[in-house]
Amino acid sequence: MPFPTSLPAPLAEKRPTRRVVHGIALEDDYAWLRADNWQEVLRDGTTLPDDIRKHLEAENRYAEAMLAPGAALRAALFEELKGRIKADDASVPAPDGPYDYYSRFRAGGQHRIHCRRPRGGGDDAEVVLLDGDALAEGKSFFSLGGLAPSPDHRLIAWSSDDTGSEFYRARVLDTQTGENLADDVPDTGGGVVWRTDGAAFLYVRVDANHRPSSVWEHRLGTSAGEDRLVYDEPDAGMFVGLSQTQSRRFAVISVHDHETSEARLIDLASPGGEPLLIEPREQGIEYEVEHRPGPGGEDRLFILTNADGAEDFKIVTAPLASPGRAGWKDLIVHKPGRLVLSMAVFSAWLVRLEREEGLPRIVIRALGDDAEHAIAFDEAAYALALDAGAEFDTDMIRFVYSSMTTPAETWDYDMATQTRTLRKRQDVPSGHDRSLYVTRRVFAPAADGETVPVTLLHRRTTPLDGSAPLLLYGYGAYGISMPAQFSTNALSLVDRGFVYAIAHIRGGTEKGRRWYREGKLALKPNSFRDFIAAGEFLAREKVTARGRIVAHGGSAGGMLMGAVANMAPDLFGAIVAEVPFVDVLVTMLDDTLPLTPPEWQEWGNPIEDEAAFRTILSYSPIENVAARTYPPMLVLAGLSDPRVTYWEPAKWVARLREKKAGDNPVIFRINMESGHGGASGRFERLREVALVQAFALQAVDAA
Repeated sequence: MPFPTSLPAPLAEKRPTRRVVHGIALEDDYAWLRADNWQEVLRDGTTLPDDIRKHLEAENRYAEAMLAPGAALRAALFEELKGRIKADDASVPAPDGPYDYYSRFRAGGQHRIHCRRPRGGGDDAEVVLLDGDALAEGKSFFSLGGLAPSPDHRLIAWSSDDTGSEFYRARVLDTQTGENLADDVPDTGGGVVWRTDGAAFLYVRVDANHRPSSVWEHRLGTSAGEDRLVYDEPDAGMFVGLSQTQSRRFAVISVHDHETSEARLIDLASPGGEPLLIEPREQGIEYEVEHRPGPGGEDRLFILTNADGAEDFKIVTAPLASPGRAGWKDLIVHKPGRLVLSMAVFSAWLVRLEREEGLPRIVIRALGDDAEHAIAFDEAAYALALDAGAEFDTDMIRFVYSSMTTPAETWDYDMATQTRTLRKRQDVPSGHDRSLYVTRRVFAPAADGETVPVTLLHRRTTPLDGSAPLLLYGYGAYGISMPAQFSTNALSLVDRGFVYAIAHIRGGTEKGRRWYREGKLALKPNSFRDFIAAGEFLAREKVTARGRIVAHGGSAGGMLMGAVANMAPDLFGAIVAEVPFVDVLVTMLDDTLPLTPPEWQEWGNPIEDEAAFRTILSYSPIENVAARTYPPMLVLAGLSDPRVTYWEPAKWVARLREKKAGDNPVIFRINMESGHGGASGRFERLREVALVQAFALQAVDAA
């Protein structure tokens, strides 16, 4: 089912602008697509200037017309995707004091219903706390943020975002009356931490540029305008985060960018106390903190850090009374190639999630005698998530295991008896026979001698003779790894003869922090070359063929899509870029944008560093669009996206339409009522997945 060829694509008006940076002229004919009132647009899309709105609406009309031949396929895919989701799915109840907390969906519902019941009680004792469907009624977008019970569990602090712009509004529910208190706190980062007495909570406030920059205390019964400033971060290049130690004694203020961090502790039982700085920030040193009470008040801190050259991180301890780096003592020493991803500290246990040779594992250490054991798994490639829960004095942890062929399994694990109990296995209502599928990991050689891990999933009957189409997904930024986890969505393509592949390129941490370091800053082009190397390897090995590969990535992975489209367009049969970060140079030159100063640690600062400017210029997707034949492209965006602002993909599409050769379409669809995460609601999001899959099938003529 080919794309229509007679429909004229919208052509954005050219309004030339020019500036010179480091002696190089930068010309931008489409800068006008950035609304001068963009901050207002994030909060209220109706304020978008008319000329920009008309252009974006024309793009949406064109996208609908171009994708119309696939409408029936899209509808069938949606029903198929929906059929793999349990209609009344529920999470495993999580114990917290006298209650078990959990969420569930009602059949046909779009949003979660958050509930609790007395600990160990049955469903007949359920109390509904927040009904997501009811809260979302009449709203084009709704996303629930954090949900935090007060220490006595009478009150529930919760937050929501009604626009997709990630400005969350915090409210407080009284569980005895079922009503919200008068307290109303706008512009929060989503989550809160309660004071021990339950009379106040701490939260992160997001500033006008959408930077989480300060921590405030809100006392119940007062207006948000009376809130007390607890901490303010003056460096626009740093983010502020807020969490709570497992022991519940402290709130942790984390100040960080992508390679430097520092932490402060707030004693939750001491209102008005000053935050305790653990160790002043030092460029390139990262750390995070947990707390364990000790006998006689000799409390200790557990610190996960890369200090002292521990590139793949180690765990140290320090006395609470003198927490600085001079007193740090190694507990879990650094081992190159074994990346310690996270830790949890309990009254009797230290638990760490680590990755070695590309595979994660959970290691438990008894703090009484320092004996260790690991939880073992058998498959060659899998995904693992650790859930520390809400309690401190416990022997139980929870983890979720899956692989590309194994649906998610939720297990409770008793650290004392070393036994596990299956609490839930992901239900696929339409059925799933794992024996029909094959998953494996291969290694693609890169030009510089490195090998790029690639995880594959396909049906056992799919011919590997070069005839199969292949979807190649990639991200490769911020040290984020792409887990080899089960995806019901991927099955729709795989069952139609696709091979589904994930390229674990540099910029992630699949092969340790070195893998991340070698895919950022001046070495960022390694990410793009790795992705291309993966595609070329899979074609050489006849897993697929050149021109049969659909490349797919979002956000920073959307930048990857833009870069590889310029570098190797003939390798791909189609490209899907979701919320793509493609105007990299212009964005990094604008320190007024929400994410620019913190992002300099990832991409470089082209304002002050000419070498960084030239590196970014060499790969920034918009800057490198040329008169070449590009494959068919689908570009998705959200108007209220604060992370990748809508005008980046809009400008990129305009430049592609202006410069490209040939008739392959560039289709741009912008959700005028959502942000970075796409449509809200579990079914509306599936419609977007179906749209992408129908495009992929059409593009390689596999529908």
